[in-house]
Amino acid sequence: MIAILDYGSGNLRSAQRAFERSGKEVVVTSDREIALNAQGLVVPGVGAFAACMRGLVAVGGDAIVRERLAKQRPTLGICVGMQILFRDGDEHTNGLLHQGVGIWQESITKLDAPILPHMGWNTVEVSSNSNLFKGIEDQSFYFVHSYAAKKPVGIAQAWSTHNEKFLAAVEDGAIAATQFHPEKSGDAGLALIKNWVGML
Repeated sequence: MIAILDYGSGNLRSAQRAFERSGKEVVVTSDREIALNAQGLVVPGVGAFAACMRGLVAVGGDAIVRERLAKQRPTLGICVGMQILFRDGDEHTNGLLHQGVGIWQESITKLDAPILPHMGWNTVEVSSNSNLFKGIEDQSFYFVHSYAAKKPVGIAQAWSTHNEKFLAAVEDGAIAATQFHPEKSGDAGLALIKNWVGML
């Protein structure tokens, strides 16, 4: 079973439909035990870093993610659900950083680009050791964001460019994340979801 964590942020129903196409049972839940013990946990996210983090903490999601990682139970973060897995973010902060879950010790910062948000389809440059992108290394994915991680973390990475290079995805043992929306990325996104489900 795959659990999609409901913490008040994310395209929950579209994510549910996309993950159901993998053939797995999918539930949308904020229940700690279900989220902790599911075969796979998806942490979606839309909106601002701080608001998503507040929602995550309110349902104990930060602790769930850390506990799942300690037990090597697969977790996938999507869009802002990826960003909040990092140490901190500077979105709308007036100089004060918002704390993230802290799985990766880097910051989420604003893209240095004349047009924001970065919205639409973009290609990715994938590490040769990626499992998430097997068979879809040359595909485009759908992005909607103004902030991103810009330094490598994890075991395998995918990069994209919107005036500057940024992390499009990370694979790091039991935890993985995509800055783009696989559930909105057509056949390539569904293939990525199936690749992740195949690793559970």
